[in-house]
Amino acid sequence: MSAERPGLFRRLFGAIWGGFKLIRNLVLNVIFLMLFVGLLSVIFSGESKVEVPPTAALVLKLNGDLVEEQSWVDPVEAIINESAGGNEETPEILVRDLVKVIKNATNDSNIKVIVLALSDLRSGSIDKLQAIGVELEKFKAAGKKIYATGNYYSQNQYFLASFADSINLQPGGTILLEGYGSYPMYYRSALEKLKVTTHVFKVGTYKSAVEPFLRDDMSPEAKEANSLWLNELWSTYKTQVAARRGFDVTNFDETFSSLLEKMSAVQGDVTQYALQAKLVDTIKTREGFQQDMIALVGANEKEHTFNQVHYEDYRKLVIPAMPIVNPLTDKVALVVARGNIVDGSAKAGTIGGDSTARLLRRARYDDKVKAVVLRIDSGGGSKFASEIIAEEIKLLKEAGKPVIASMGAVAASGGYWIAASANEIWAAPTTITGSIGIFAMFPTAEKAFTTLGLNVDGVGTTELAGFSSGLPFFQGLTPDAEKLMQMTVERGYDEFISFVGQSRNLEKVAVDKVGQGHVWTGTKALEFGLVDKLGTLDDAIAAAAAKASLSHFDLMVIEQELTPQQQMLKQVFGSAKANGLLPSMQSQQSALSGRKLLQQLNKELGQFNQFNDPNGVYSYCFTCAVQ
Repeated sequence: MSAERPGLFRRLFGAIWGGFKLIRNLVLNVIFLMLFVGLLSVIFSGESKVEVPPTAALVLKLNGDLVEEQSWVDPVEAIINESAGGNEETPEILVRDLVKVIKNATNDSNIKVIVLALSDLRSGSIDKLQAIGVELEKFKAAGKKIYATGNYYSQNQYFLASFADSINLQPGGTILLEGYGSYPMYYRSALEKLKVTTHVFKVGTYKSAVEPFLRDDMSPEAKEANSLWLNELWSTYKTQVAARRGFDVTNFDETFSSLLEKMSAVQGDVTQYALQAKLVDTIKTREGFQQDMIALVGANEKEHTFNQVHYEDYRKLVIPAMPIVNPLTDKVALVVARGNIVDGSAKAGTIGGDSTARLLRRARYDDKVKAVVLRIDSGGGSKFASEIIAEEIKLLKEAGKPVIASMGAVAASGGYWIAASANEIWAAPTTITGSIGIFAMFPTAEKAFTTLGLNVDGVGTTELAGFSSGLPFFQGLTPDAEKLMQMTVERGYDEFISFVGQSRNLEKVAVDKVGQGHVWTGTKALEFGLVDKLGTLDDAIAAAAAKASLSHFDLMVIEQELTPQQQMLKQVFGSAKANGLLPSMQSQQSALSGRKLLQQLNKELGQFNQFNDPNGVYSYCFTCAVQ
């Protein structure tokens, strides 16, 4: 019997191993087949040529968040996810591409109308929406028309829709204009129940980034500071939308009683409320709107719709997949710094101290680059990484290449640190900036471990032994260690305001007065001398060219590049997907209840997971994200 068991086990494990190899080979063969089919589609079928009818509408069906730089996504993982029926987790629309598409449409004699279909548009700061709006205004100035339609308009969607000649709302549709708010989660009580002690070291009366770990509510100082810039953003929103729509700013409902009164007048009909409030011009079904478009641009009998070309198709026509760089012309380089600032290298969508410095270094060593624009959209992060980027900006200037910082939606804390060293800073009036202050945070769980009966003990040659390996997490911080951390943070703040003062030619006392972690809009920052001028990214590019005395130049975007293998896979899989050659293996899952709240929690905690400053010191603005 004992002799038979080893043989039985061998046969059993042999069968399991054989099954494993069979599955592995099958999966590899399927992937190879997908690659081969995609490659054939690229070689033989080619990209289907986008054809724009002689009289057509450009349908801007925008899906995702408006961003300055698209986050890096592994091309193979993205296609496999889509072929498995999954949706892109956070789809993104590159503002630069959208602006270029609208510019091209303005000069395209075949495009007569733009249709704004914005139901899937997600987040988008006012400065990004305005940049798109500028091109929409130019489109109308060329004698062309813009129509918006949807069954629902969020606040961001409606701001963009307000540029249209006419806004349509489908029957039963709603519009929600709720204003701006900042509502972070607070964890103090939860951490106390978990017996986690949070040691915080900060400088700045208004440095509220760590409040969620120390309080269960927003401090009066944070409410005071946040109310100032939130009200300024809301005032900008109301003023601009009201001017385009031809009504008074008092038309916006800011209290439930005001909204209740207007809703009562239309017997609770939200669609009629939007019409009566002049938020929309027409109430039409999809078929009714489609017939209006057919009357304007003609019918596509084959597709039973109006003559149209969609954004993604038109973008491929306008923007080549592999841009050709003219080697003979002078360049203004554009480097985008978007996301949290972390130490080391990071993929696109996050600012790595080393990886962003490398992009700037490429501009420094490129003889054709005569000036650099650093586009910043960041609430900050690692102090150490911010200093590395600032040092590279200094070297660019020493090389005789002017650097213009262009602030997007947010350039606060570490985002302001890297902007301060530029020759000139441009901000949008609605840019959220400042937040000059730093902090360090050190959670310890000695109480939790004691409760669980777990202990860590031993000996070391010094009191410092074990500090870097995380021993304080188990044993807590000594009073002297806490004093040491606070001293480091205070020194860091002094370095921050000194650096800003030297870079901006401001007195250190003056920087401290507008610092202390206080958040400002671009308009206020201009008054305090924290920025030089208000304007768009295009204005900053023109300023960079002027400082380099360039009358003729090309804009060159310096960004992280895909490897040749990744680029090939992206093109191969993309072509296979476009030609319907990748199968769908599962249906779309429905949204989970409470998903939005969980996403907020995951996002906020995830930001702290990214904090990897080697000294544990950060300059970050937690409340700079609006809701």
